[in-house]
Amino acid sequence: MSAFLLRKNIFTKGKGEQMKAFLILEDGTVFTGTSIGSTRDMISEIVFNTSMTGYLEVLTDPSYAGQAVVMTYPLIGNYGITPDMESLKAWPDGYIVRELSRMPSNFRCEGTIQDFLKKYDIPGIAGVDTRALTKILREKGTMNGMITTNENYDLDEVISKLKNYKVEGVVSKVTCAEKYVLEGTGKKVALLDLGAKKNIAKSLNDRGCEVTVYPADTTADEIIASNPDGIMLSNGPGDPAECTSIIKEIKKLYETDIPIFAICLGHQLMALATGGTTYKLKYGHRGGNHPVKDLQTGRVYISSQNHGYVVDEDKIDPNVAVPAFKNVNDGTNEGLAYVGKNIFTVQFHPEACPGPQDSGYLFDRFLEMMGGEK
Repeated sequence: MSAFLLRKNIFTKGKGEQMKAFLILEDGTVFTGTSIGSTRDMISEIVFNTSMTGYLEVLTDPSYAGQAVVMTYPLIGNYGITPDMESLKAWPDGYIVRELSRMPSNFRCEGTIQDFLKKYDIPGIAGVDTRALTKILREKGTMNGMITTNENYDLDEVISKLKNYKVEGVVSKVTCAEKYVLEGTGKKVALLDLGAKKNIAKSLNDRGCEVTVYPADTTADEIIASNPDGIMLSNGPGDPAECTSIIKEIKKLYETDIPIFAICLGHQLMALATGGTTYKLKYGHRGGNHPVKDLQTGRVYISSQNHGYVVDEDKIDPNVAVPAFKNVNDGTNEGLAYVGKNIFTVQFHPEACPGPQDSGYLFDRFLEMMGGEK
């Protein structure tokens, strides 16, 4: 049988086996598509990601806990599942795509997205007009939604459930269960895992650092007692203002003289620990093409981002911290430098994965803060 006929038969067989699925938004909009992954009902916050590649890293980013992800790029899955996971499992509640590749092709391919979603019990829907869906989320703001395969759903009942849904307690779900160490011969870094992507620890480890990863509920006293050369606060999911106990511990870390570098949620929590405030963006920043300006040098970097909350720059005490980076698109704060402290924090992801590595130099800056060399 020719490759063309084989390809045609595979596609025809797949279409015959597909189950209808529905995406119902909080405003009553309904999209019809086909079910991919788990067939259970799912309610979650619906967000969109503009990355063209790196869908596996998106699926395994703990910051997506409590959210269902819309991929704006129209074809997803063409290189299948590769060994590029950013954590040990997938975290999004749901997955929404325009078209899912049925025949992934890559020398590193270990399976399909369809099987991956089923393995981690993640409901998904394909065949959705993701451009129209994204326009709704941009114009009306992030909203809750349901993916269901039940054709007899009650719209009023579903909308009532959606309006009552709230993302809560997600940091405790994604953090590591116990501390562990990545051996190194250089500086000792304590990494507080608030939902850390694997490449944060790897970026430090690749620079020779010995990285000890701590669960999110670790006390400041335990971290300080380990006598680290530096402290890293990771990315993570959810509303930063909800993490009240973690904020108290970060305040204690701030009061030491230990160099601190924080990313994303860690950046927000440090701001809250020092008297700042955060607020929710209309639809967030999620993708691998967000320009940020270094206010010290004037240089613009393209960054990887995944966040729905930002630090309110107007509420930052200039005696505590000053803006260090700004989002070129909407002017929101993307980083802070703390006055009189060896502390700097950024809202974006210098470790990338997925995304550009333009700002990877920030790990070198952290190394210098600890007294090391690039």
